[in-house]
Amino acid sequence: MSVYVINGQAVHVVEEGPPQYQTALLVHGWSSSWYALSPLIGMLSQRFHCIAVDLPGYGKSPPFPFRATIEAYADLLAELISQVSEGPVVYVGHSMGGMIGLTLALKSPVLVERLVLLDPTVTGKLSTFINLFVSPVTMLERFGLGQLIVWGVERAFVGITDRLMRPASFAERTGITERDYRRLREDARRPGQGKARAQCYFAMRENDLTGRLKALHVPGLVLWGAEDNTVPLRDAGVIADEWEEADLRILPKAGHWPHFERPDQTRHLIASYLGLPQASPWLLPMHPKELSRVEEVARFLAHADLGRGLNDAQRIRLAAQFEVRKLRAGEVLARTDEVGDELFIVWEGTIEVWSDRRGRATKNAPQRLAVLPPGRMSGELAVLDQEPRTADLVAGPEGATVLALSRDRLLAVSEDDAVLGTRLLLNLATAMSQRVRYILWQLDRARAAVEARDISVDLLPEEKENTQQARWAN
Repeated sequence: MSVYVINGQAVHVVEEGPPQYQTALLVHGWSSSWYALSPLIGMLSQRFHCIAVDLPGYGKSPPFPFRATIEAYADLLAELISQVSEGPVVYVGHSMGGMIGLTLALKSPVLVERLVLLDPTVTGKLSTFINLFVSPVTMLERFGLGQLIVWGVERAFVGITDRLMRPASFAERTGITERDYRRLREDARRPGQGKARAQCYFAMRENDLTGRLKALHVPGLVLWGAEDNTVPLRDAGVIADEWEEADLRILPKAGHWPHFERPDQTRHLIASYLGLPQASPWLLPMHPKELSRVEEVARFLAHADLGRGLNDAQRIRLAAQFEVRKLRAGEVLARTDEVGDELFIVWEGTIEVWSDRRGRATKNAPQRLAVLPPGRMSGELAVLDQEPRTADLVAGPEGATVLALSRDRLLAVSEDDAVLGTRLLLNLATAMSQRVRYILWQLDRARAAVEARDISVDLLPEEKENTQQARWAN
C-alpha cells in the first residue's frame, strides 16, 4: 500500500497499473475498505492507473480529526486527484463512495471525466431493514463505551451481525464466494471504525442529492442489484428522473454487491462502457505495447468509414476486435468464390480489387476494378451473409496493412453493447449504400453516353455539330 498525505490527513491506497495511464479513482462505501472494489482493479489497470483508497476512518487510514461529512470526503479526494493525476479521472464508487463521487462531480466537474457507480447512495435514506436492525448498533458505536460493548459482543458472538447483514447485503441467489464474504465482513467489524461509521450514517442522510442531480453534466454508468436491501432501489428512480447522462442498469440475482455477486456481468458492462479491450472474450490482459497498438488503431478508425460517429471509448472497444495483417506487394488477401466471414479496412498502402485473376468465375481476362486507399472498407457483404466473395483483393505495389474484423467478433460487440452495435451496422449500411449510389451514378453516365452515341449515329453532320455545341454549353 502507498500513503498520501492530504493537508495533514494520511490516506492509505492500493495502486495498480502504469502511472503514465489515466487515473481511475476507486472509492468504497460504508463499513468497507479498498477491498470493496478489488474485483475491478485487475481489469481497470489494463488501461488506467488505479488508485483504490481507504477513506479516513476505514481500512488503514486514520479518521478525520473532525466529524466526517460527505463533502469533507469529496474535498479530500479533490486534493488527492490534484496530487496524483494530470487530468480528470474516471471515478468508480460503491454505495457511500457513489454518493461521494456524485458530490465531487457536482462541486468540481472538471476533475471527473466520467463516473461508474455501483448501488450508490443518493438520498442517504437507507433501507427500512438497515434502519430497524443495524442503525441501533451504529448509534451505540458513536460513544466510546458503546464501541467497547459492540466490539466485545461481536468478538464473542461473531455470527450476530453476519446473520443480520447477509440478507441486507446479498441476493437470495448470490454468487459471492465464501472467501470474499469473509473478507468483506472483516472490514465491517474492523476495531476502531465504529465512530466513523456512526458519523457517516448521519452524513449520508444529511447529504440528500434529490433535486441536485439535474445540474450534473458528467456522464456515468450506474449498476444496481435488483435485490439490494441496503440502498433501496427507489434511489435509482432519482437518477432516472434527474441525471440525464446516466446509463442505468439493473442486475438480477444481485444485491448490494453486484461486482462480487455477478462479477462477470458487472465487469462486462463496465468494460463496454469504458471501452476496455478486455471486454472481448478473445483478448487476455494486454501488454502496454499491445494496448498502444489498440489505441493507434482507434485513432485511425476515427477517419474510417466504420468508425464514423463513434466516441473515443467506442473506438477503443472496436479497435480491440481487429486483427492486423501486413501484406507484401501483390499478396492475395481474399479470392473470388471463397466463402468469407471477414471485412477488411485498409490501414496503410492500397488494396486492389480485381475480377477473378485465375479465370474461374469468368472467361474474360482479369480486370482491376478499383483501388482502395487507407480508410476504405471491403468485404461488408461477406461478413454479413457469409456468401462467396465476388472479387480478388490484392495488395498494391507498395504492399498493405489491413485491419480484419470477423463476423463472430462483430456480432459479439453488437450483443455486448447495443448502442455501439447499432452504430456499426448503420456505418456498414451507409458505406454500402454510398458504394451502390456511386455504381448507379456510373451506370447512368454510361447509359447517357450510349444514348448520346446512338443519337449521333442517326444525325446529319450539321446536327451532330449543333448537338455537340449544345452539350458544351450545358
